[in-house]
Amino acid sequence: MQATTRNDAPVEIEGGGVELRMREVGGGMTVAFARFPRGTDMGPLAKGLPDDLCQCPHWGYLLKGRLKMRTKDGEEVYEAGQAFYWAPGHVPEALEDCEYVDFSPTEEFNEVVGHIKAQMGG
Repeated sequence: MQATTRNDAPVEIEGGGVELRMREVGGGMTVAFARFPRGTDMGPLAKGLPDDLCQCPHWGYLLKGRLKMRTKDGEEVYEAGQAFYWAPGHVPEALEDCEYVDFSPTEEFNEVVGHIKAQMGG
């Protein structure tokens, strides 16, 4: 068994107040600790992915804030205190300063994170 904390997880994406820390925790899963300031829209960074949406599933818990998730079928708002499952085919927008922790299949998540980093020029 493996465990990690936010502070022990390496920073993978950082800029404009956005912070994504992630660490593989075993079983082919990665835990991520995310912070998005109000107004962050990941849509432009998802351009070029299939349907211009994140194709990795995520299971997690919203610790702080409100987040709008856009999909091909519409939008849904998540609020602090909610556990969630985000199916493949989504892109988030922070309606308030947000923090969440999620668990995702490592291979699929690494593909998405690699794309986002390339879009950011990093």
